[in-house]
Amino acid sequence: MSGDSITVRYFAGARAAAGVPEEPAPAGLCLDDLAAELTARRGERLGGVLKAASFLVDGVACHDRRAALPAGVTVDVLPPFAGG
Repeated sequence: MSGDSITVRYFAGARAAAGVPEEPAPAGLCLDDLAAELTARRGERLGGVLKAASFLVDGVACHDRRAALPAGVTVDVLPPFAGG
């Protein structure tokens, strides 16, 4: 990973929708812009999952979808799940 990017890791249904377990993305985007970027790359199936997903930034729940994501962080995409 380069110094101006982040790592996005997908879990469960998000992984299935993305078609990859992880990928790099540009640093400096907020979660809303990151979701738009990833939807443009991977399609509307992933976009639908991202709308309902929870996000962890370096292992901490992120509730501010407008905060910029600094270089080097890892964003985990956790889709909603039933039963739990």
